[in-house]
Amino acid sequence: MKLNPTEYTAGLYLRLSKDDYKEGESSSISTQRKMLRAFAKENNFTVYGEYVDDGYSGTNFERPSFKRMIEDIENKKINLVITKDLSRLGRDYITSGKYTEIYFPSKFVRYIAINDGYDSESQYTDIAPFKNLINEMYARDASKKIRSSFNTKMIEGNFISNFAPYGYKKDPENKNHLIPDEESANIVRKIFNMAASGNPPVKIAQYLNYNQILTPSEYRCKKHPHLNIDNYSKYKKWTSSTISKMLKNQIYIGNTSQGKTSKISFKSNLKIIRPKEEWIVVENTHIPIIDKEIFDTVKSHTLRRTYEKKGRFTNIFSGIAKCMDCGKNMSAVSSRKKGAQANLVCGAYKLHGEKKCTNHFIDYDELYNIILKTIRKKTIVNQNDKKELYLKFKNFKVESKIDDYKLNLKSLKKELSNIDQTIQNLYEDKINSIITPERFQKLILKYESKSENISKQIKNISCILKDISQNKNDTIKSYKTFLNQLDKINNIKKLTPEIIFKLIDHIEVGQGTYIKIKNKKVKKQQIKIFFRFSGNNSKNIYCV
Repeated sequence: MKLNPTEYTAGLYLRLSKDDYKEGESSSISTQRKMLRAFAKENNFTVYGEYVDDGYSGTNFERPSFKRMIEDIENKKINLVITKDLSRLGRDYITSGKYTEIYFPSKFVRYIAINDGYDSESQYTDIAPFKNLINEMYARDASKKIRSSFNTKMIEGNFISNFAPYGYKKDPENKNHLIPDEESANIVRKIFNMAASGNPPVKIAQYLNYNQILTPSEYRCKKHPHLNIDNYSKYKKWTSSTISKMLKNQIYIGNTSQGKTSKISFKSNLKIIRPKEEWIVVENTHIPIIDKEIFDTVKSHTLRRTYEKKGRFTNIFSGIAKCMDCGKNMSAVSSRKKGAQANLVCGAYKLHGEKKCTNHFIDYDELYNIILKTIRKKTIVNQNDKKELYLKFKNFKVESKIDDYKLNLKSLKKELSNIDQTIQNLYEDKINSIITPERFQKLILKYESKSENISKQIKNISCILKDISQNKNDTIKSYKTFLNQLDKINNIKKLTPEIIFKLIDHIEVGQGTYIKIKNKKVKKQQIKIFFRFSGNNSKNIYCV
């Protein structure tokens, strides 16, 4: 079915991706528009409309304007599509071929790619499949180069994500470097301090929601008004899952961890999660928000979401009680014993049976009573002990860090002073005609930029020193409160998760064995309790 030029209603399709920017103005949207408009006018084609996808990859056909053009083809509004070249239509060999060889002909749509000399009405169209293949090879090569570039940046410790993680912002001087965002950083510190005090993620989330603290997604959209919150968060609430991820994120101790996912193909947006050992982790890439000691304390608790079991039973040893042999968490299971709340068994045994471990069975109430009794003995503190403990906390483990920061601050101030002197000398050299005005302008811009950057570093370090001093005072206050609580613990009648997390690092439960004593079978089982304030000392107890 051959049509005259006047019978064609054309749709002009224009596309530009980030990969095309290096081609310069020749591929710009404005250049494409001029070319397509001139071609349509020269050939007397009526133009129905333009379809522009600016910033969209040619390997993905889920483009808004392209889909709109297809709708107009379906509604018979256009019967001619014109592009600058075949690569504007797409860089996917298979999908591009589907449109040029199958879809357009089936809809009686003529397709013209000007620079490639392609016209579906011409008998010389055999070159199109080869052109599409070359375009795909170009896209594949570009994808490899981009991945290689990103990988190099990650290895060097550069932050490459589009948005800074909650608690940080991108350095205005270097988009691949993070600096603390004090407004959200204070919330991060609050979260870690609550977790270090034994609060599980679910309680931390409840606290933040109660106090109407913006979630990371809401805060991001607040800082970037062009973003739509509905694209990032459905419920707009803090969740225990969000808290758990934050508590595990090394970004808050100054380490950059990237490369956690990868795309299965440059043609697909589907991502796969890479094994942890394949992640790219670079330490000390930016200023930490959280002290590593606090981070490690939170990590040691292996905090996870809490839940209540039937009968309102809550396992207060969750994440604390572990199998002595395989190290897995002890898991609560139902008990047939009358009046018993539950039993604890090795988590690996519960899931996989004897192939992984043995049961390490222990009655929950029995373990509870052992821990309660031992805590009472361990927390007897006399006045001399209190004084010694207080002095240890008074010499909080930040002195060396303070010295490092002060030394760095002194060095930066000296460097700033030298730059100020250099700038002054440059003005004198200009006045005395020692250097040309052009040379002066170039040098003055260089040193003023450097001066501004150093001034920002001085400001950041000053804020850190202030925070360290405040944290030190807060720690001493907290410890005074803790010493006062020790007096109450001596007469404690009930264990709580808060007490467990404050005092105990973890508990190891051994495999029980039965021995005969006076014609009776008696169970013996080793329990090791590792207290947080006893270094690596442990208490061995034999349950009879």
